[in-house]
Amino acid sequence: MTFVTMTVLATVNAPYGTSLSAEQLTSKIVDPASAKYCDASAFAFFSEVCESLQHSFLDEMYVNLTDASVVAQRFSDMAGYELSLARAA
Repeated sequence: MTFVTMTVLATVNAPYGTSLSAEQLTSKIVDPASAKYCDASAFAFFSEVCESLQHSFLDEMYVNLTDASVVAQRFSDMAGYELSLARAA
């Protein structure tokens, strides 16, 4: 596991007492249902992980930026403030 992945997972898992794998988190950050069901782990990725680490994680996990941006935009709309990845949508 890379430093980027470890840092992202620690940031996302620790506050919620979860133990998501990188693959599980990846599926949540590209699934619009994560916003619909207010998934805390996905929201933590978009709101608590710094933008540069978000991009590095997306690159490492081969995630399409546009797919993640759509979900980020949905969370941003619900939160009432702009999340960094929402700008890429």
